[in-house]
Amino acid sequence: MHDVVHLSGPVLAGPTDERPEAWIADGRITYRRPEAPAATSLRGWVLPGLVDAHCHVGLVPGGAPDDAAALAHARAEAAAGVLLVRDCGSPTDTRWLQARDDVPRLVRAGRHLARSRRYLRGLAHEVEPEDLVEAVVAQARAGDGWVKLVADWIDRGAGDLAPTFPPAVIREAVAAAHAEGARVTAHTFAEGTIDHLIDAGIDCLEHATGLQEQHLPRLAEAGIPIVPTLVNIATFPDIAAQGQAKFPRYAAHMRALWERRHERIAAAHAAGVRIFAGTDAGTVIAHGRIADEVAELAAAIGPAEAVDAACWAARGWLGAAGLAEGDPADLVVVGADPRRDVRTLAAPLHVVRDGQRVAGAAEPAAV
Repeated sequence: MHDVVHLSGPVLAGPTDERPEAWIADGRITYRRPEAPAATSLRGWVLPGLVDAHCHVGLVPGGAPDDAAALAHARAEAAAGVLLVRDCGSPTDTRWLQARDDVPRLVRAGRHLARSRRYLRGLAHEVEPEDLVEAVVAQARAGDGWVKLVADWIDRGAGDLAPTFPPAVIREAVAAAHAEGARVTAHTFAEGTIDHLIDAGIDCLEHATGLQEQHLPRLAEAGIPIVPTLVNIATFPDIAAQGQAKFPRYAAHMRALWERRHERIAAAHAAGVRIFAGTDAGTVIAHGRIADEVAELAAAIGPAEAVDAACWAARGWLGAAGLAEGDPADLVVVGADPRRDVRTLAAPLHVVRDGQRVAGAAEPAAV
């Protein structure tokens, strides 16, 4: 039996739904004062647990870590206030983490699917075009309703970014995933890949650094969201520097994509394209950086919209509960209104999952 906890509020049940207080009873949210007195009170601004919509739990440079490292990844996300992760590809079978109640809830996409020798070594299941459809079906069955494709990467022969699979094969692969009841998302940096993905009926775009003005009405009309991973895009100048000597065209391209990052996301948002927050944590990006990603988004679309992209809207997109009456008490408490100052997300006071505190900088105060 859980103790009753008083949330002294304000409680942000929605981006504009501000309530003065709430309670946690039997691990669930209620706005009706329970008969039993509250054992503790959590003071501060309350919002649903944050979402990292592009994350890689159980992924390190070169491939799969041991279980202890995967657990550390998940715990770092929880400590940052993230209680729902869409894992966008991992060589590790992380289903065992879904049985734990002290880490974020996990939506798995199985392994990345990439073209042979056209991705980072050891991270993806690599296939040739003729084998992609079969591989997509296998990953659709292995994951939790998502499949991840690597749709473009550097082509060393061309010296620049280029699509990894022919458009007709992408269409067949997306249709095969949909037949299995799974959605498909795609890593894409390049401009020339996006029309092919939209034509194929893709369900989401990761990074989408190649967005052009002509893509925006198509994405908005089809309801295809983007997860920009701006803390990852911040690494592009370093990537360009590393490739300058051998691939100067590629290096210049990567720098140009980085320079337009905020302008591109602002234009997409203004056109009605849905945007969700994801860090791309794993390998080069440390886990627990959702506050940094929200701050980057805020520079492009404003603080309130950036918080929504990591909270209420993202939860709705993934079919997860929020803070409605009777919802599981998955929440984060911060010291100020994050819709006005996103910096407060960097220091959660309390992180609670199913009514139990799993992380936070301060202990609950006794009533």
